[in-house]
Amino acid sequence: MIKIQKNNFSLDKEIDLIKSKNKEIGAVSTFVGYVRNINQNKKVNSIYLEVYENMAFKSLEKICNESKKRWNLIDTLVIHRFGKLKVNEKIVLVATFAKHRKDSNKSCNYIMDYLKKEAPFWKKEFYDDESSWL
Repeated sequence: MIKIQKNNFSLDKEIDLIKSKNKEIGAVSTFVGYVRNINQNKKVNSIYLEVYENMAFKSLEKICNESKKRWNLIDTLVIHRFGKLKVNEKIVLVATFAKHRKDSNKSCNYIMDYLKKEAPFWKKEFYDDESSWL
């Protein structure tokens, strides 16, 4: 499942929803990314994430399907937020569901590595006196 949204999300509710649909899940690996207050030795006040939703959805769908081919997964979940986010707010959730931990761990890292380097999201950081697109 892929969600691209402005609104915050509940990690527990999202995971419980998928687990309630499949009782074979024995392992869930997650990565949650937050807005941090320092980047490149600058104090960050907030960020703005821009996204082309159709392109991002197709890109995330492709990487999740690739993960399911490489590992024995029951399901995947990627939630990525966009818009203005403050320090300590959640940006992204990647969760992979499998019978066993090795499949869920490896696939979660694989999807997150892709998101960090390849997904079509653009980030602008806001500092005290300036801002910068990264």
